[in-house]
Amino acid sequence: MKKYQVVGIGNAMVDVLARAEDAFLAEAGVEKGIMQLIDMDRAVDLYGRVGPAQEVSGGSAANTIAGIAHLGGRTAYVGKVKDDQLGAIFAHDLRAQGADYATRMAPKTEEAETGRCIVIVTPDGERSMNTYLGVTEFLSPDDIDPAQMADAEWIYLEGYRFDGPDSHAAFAKAIAACKGAGGRVSITLSDPFCIERHRDAFRDMIRDHVDLLFCNRAEMLSMYQTDDFDAALAQAAAHVGIIACTDSADGVHVLSDGQRWHVPAVPTQIVDATGAGDLFAGAFLWGLTNGYDLETCGKMGNLAASEVISHIGARPQADLMAMFRDQGLV
Repeated sequence: MKKYQVVGIGNAMVDVLARAEDAFLAEAGVEKGIMQLIDMDRAVDLYGRVGPAQEVSGGSAANTIAGIAHLGGRTAYVGKVKDDQLGAIFAHDLRAQGADYATRMAPKTEEAETGRCIVIVTPDGERSMNTYLGVTEFLSPDDIDPAQMADAEWIYLEGYRFDGPDSHAAFAKAIAACKGAGGRVSITLSDPFCIERHRDAFRDMIRDHVDLLFCNRAEMLSMYQTDDFDAALAQAAAHVGIIACTDSADGVHVLSDGQRWHVPAVPTQIVDATGAGDLFAGAFLWGLTNGYDLETCGKMGNLAASEVISHIGARPQADLMAMFRDQGLV
């Protein structure tokens, strides 16, 4: 048995969560519902504007790994922070969830700081993310431990990390080590704008290396440059063994070996949509690595997503395993 069920690789951030009206977005020049990359000056300015906020460890793939750890999965994470206050918070929070985290911190002398994402949540639950990547942008092949990748059943790659100068090489090193030892590769596409910046690189990786693709409807349409959802799914299915494509209130579409399952969403009052896709992927991967069928994995993912959008923050607050038991999934 391998040491890890899933090892995640991606951004290491601290999320700054604040509520605001739609008018604030217009005043502050924030585009609603997407992730925008910002510099340090913009991060400081926006932080000063948002008012009361909650700071929690985050990063898309880190949230996924935290979800797996919450469920008792054997998991680890690779993501870069600085040896500063926010970096210490990130490392402590992730380890406290039960995940291994040993990525070498950037030294205190590094000019860039630990990344943070200012998430502005409007009354409809939509989140608008403003991300200062900081040192997490500089994840490099030196941060990848081949032995750790070889000891993983799956690795989980975060699409947002495609924005880093050395991240593609880091991913390639991780993929080679994992697959060389019989492991498998999953990836989340993360954001339509991220896809537009790196579409060719995404397509090459999906075609040549990916065994499980996580995305939502908008990302799927962007990846295959079509308005025809079914056609986009068909194109993806020609290259990937398993696809899990979420579709907001319509649930998730899971495809594998010529079969397709539509798993309805769990009706939930949306408080904060941050982390819905992250926790969906975490629960899905936990189910998959514990031998559950794909439809059940989809149900687990939807249930976990429904829990995380019912409160502020992208980490589960309820006992997901108890929720799975209540629904007869485990």
